[in-house]
Amino acid sequence: MPQGVIKKLVSDKGFGFIKGDTGEFFFHHSAVEGVPFESLQEGQNVEYTEGNGPKGPRAEQVKLV
Repeated sequence: MPQGVIKKLVSDKGFGFIKGDTGEFFFHHSAVEGVPFESLQEGQNVEYTEGNGPKGPRAEQVKLV
């Protein structure tokens, strides 16, 4: 699985962005596995699978490393 860092969180809207090796990925709170979305913080390391959303690259199956 690719790994990256949480670059930005928009907690009140339930989404964020991950900076990965192959670019920046949007992620929705529903893609977070293993921990509540509210416990995530910018700068944390995560792993994810790459997918495509309606507006571009999207991270799915987001897990803390």
